[in-house]
Amino acid sequence: MVEILNGLKVLAFDLETTGISTNSDRIVQIALIGADENDSPIHEDILVNPQRPIPSGASNVHGIYDSDVKSEPVFKHFAEKIADLIEGSVIVGHNARRFDMPLLENEFFRCGINPPKPIAVLDTLEMVRRLKIPRPHNLGAQCARHGIDLSNAHDAAADAAASLLLMWKIMRDHPSSFRRPVEDVEQWLIHGEVKKDEDQLGRSIQDLEPFDKNGRIRIDNGSYILSFGRNKGKTLKIIKKEDPGYLNWLLNGNGIEDIEAREKLKRIFLS
Repeated sequence: MVEILNGLKVLAFDLETTGISTNSDRIVQIALIGADENDSPIHEDILVNPQRPIPSGASNVHGIYDSDVKSEPVFKHFAEKIADLIEGSVIVGHNARRFDMPLLENEFFRCGINPPKPIAVLDTLEMVRRLKIPRPHNLGAQCARHGIDLSNAHDAAADAAASLLLMWKIMRDHPSSFRRPVEDVEQWLIHGEVKKDEDQLGRSIQDLEPFDKNGRIRIDNGSYILSFGRNKGKTLKIIKKEDPGYLNWLLNGNGIEDIEAREKLKRIFLS
């Protein structure tokens, strides 16, 4: 799709829910649409029993009623599958950071499961605001502005697919804003600028000796330091303690392409 997304699992994500509270409302539909690291398509469109009546106001918006979900499995039935898809992916969605992701995380917590962690969340609502694209900024209005059909709005799969296409058109129209690593794009969307990464000694990570051929791991006084991603600047020892799932992802063929370096690190940190 876009150079910064090459080789990454990219998933458009949207929820339909019982309401607008990220703390107390529940999922009735979840959609994940995109492709994996090998460009194999992913299309998940799942109805979920929220284990409570769906308020009429919510049903009037998304068209999902109690009768549609009463025989569907509860969220816990899908939790492992959804977690496997989202872990290590790039998530795309409209208002995903402030609504869909927090609500999804709370569903995982209710199941006693740690939520999955994507590499980055690229929120198209943040994109249109950061780039000062004229209002209104809701998904329907932005799709109309960019020539995207959203005739089936408020269906999770339709909204997810539309947000993915919207991101592509925004990146096409504003290429200079996206000539940076995807993690830096996310920070720019949130904060408006990307801070220079420096380790605790004040040196740039890029000044440190590379351990692997691509420089994704750097060496500093015997410590192995990650130079990209959400744990950038942390030692692998710290990552193993704080985010072991990410370390497993990193050292099992996804994050470090240098096979020899990866195997050495696996012997040190996964044995």
